[in-house]
Amino acid sequence: MFLAASAIVFGIYFANVALGAFAGTAFLSDIGEMLVLFAAAMLFVVAILKKEADRKNKNGS
Repeated sequence: MFLAASAIVFGIYFANVALGAFAGTAFLSDIGEMLVLFAAAMLFVVAILKKEADRKNKNGS
């Protein structure tokens, strides 16, 4: 769930960058772009930590 959310938020960031590069119209400001990228990174970290915890519990360690 968190990994999918991270991919969606990163897709929003990528769409903004692509529109800014090719069409010259970005829908996010610099601060908004930074916050979206930060949210994608944090969601990715949460997803990885949850997977690691699940693997640790599964192995019984």
